[in-house]
Amino acid sequence: MFSVTVRDHMMIAHSFQGEVFGPAQRLHGATFVVDATFRRPDLDDDGIVVDIGRATEQLRAVLGELTYRNLDDEPAFAGLNTTTEVLARTVADRLVQRIEAGDLGVGARGLTGITVTLHESHIAWASYDRAL
Repeated sequence: MFSVTVRDHMMIAHSFQGEVFGPAQRLHGATFVVDATFRRPDLDDDGIVVDIGRATEQLRAVLGELTYRNLDDEPAFAGLNTTTEVLARTVADRLVQRIEAGDLGVGARGLTGITVTLHESHIAWASYDRAL
């Protein structure tokens, strides 16, 4: 299996519901380093997994929909705790929509999977892995 990973970051504000979250129940900010890994069993006709430039642009666009926002105010997250895990799934799903729309180019049609990892810090992160 071949893979290519691109990286960017986002800065958000949010709060959580539930005693398990302790002080994070209050509004707070978070900065995430975000990795998107694209997978396929064989390289395309150009010898690549995906166009790195397009993958970078699309990751930046997806994160641009979230960054510098209070996610508590975003209708897409109504009733959800925007945990690192939930946000990893959200970014992955939105990238898949862009892949399916052709935004990553024709070669991206051969992708079979994507993993999005959100790094909360240098010691904690969460990932969401999905098939295409």
